[in-house]
Amino acid sequence: MTSITIIGAGNMARGIAARALAGGHGVQILARDTEAAATLAGELGGDATTGRIGDAVTGEIVVLALPYDAALAVAEELRDTLAGKVVVDITNPVDFATFDRLVTPADSSAAEEIAQVVPAAKVVKAFNTTFAGTLVGGEIAGEKLDVLIAADDAEAKAAVVELVESSGMRALDAGPLKRAHQLEGIGFVHMALQGQLGNTWSTGVKVIGA
Repeated sequence: MTSITIIGAGNMARGIAARALAGGHGVQILARDTEAAATLAGELGGDATTGRIGDAVTGEIVVLALPYDAALAVAEELRDTLAGKVVVDITNPVDFATFDRLVTPADSSAAEEIAQVVPAAKVVKAFNTTFAGTLVGGEIAGEKLDVLIAADDAEAKAAVVELVESSGMRALDAGPLKRAHQLEGIGFVHMALQGQLGNTWSTGVKVIGA
């Protein structure tokens, strides 16, 4: 099984770690707040290891489970460490002050901006259309979560597909990394819909009929 390093100790870190552990993967959680990382690992009840951002990265796949600005900053900080790694960007770069736009350039995406910062890494877009709470269980109303994935590197994409499917979800290949631009639009709309859906954050984006 693949080893996963998750950078961050928030709700998305919890959801992705829960799925990875359920799939039998090794999990390392790194955070600025090592107490938060240790608490999360304890609550997950698996064999996750923990540490501080900047410690040795043990995972073959590194998930940046952080908001966009923080993910970009950590990618830059760990540029050399992430060289050769599969780096998963999960962010939706929403302007949270106005909640009416994405903050990335109109012809780019968070994933592409991160890829520019870590050119020696293999960046994959995934998990941005899934909410943290739904990831804990991996399904909604008996349906597996769909995880839409975009990447330019075929081996990196295959590694993330394997992680997703072994963890009890369905992976859908959305194409090259430039498709992250559209995926982030989908993620943004999914977030924006929550007000009229009761703010439960328990919905999912699902492709049916295939």
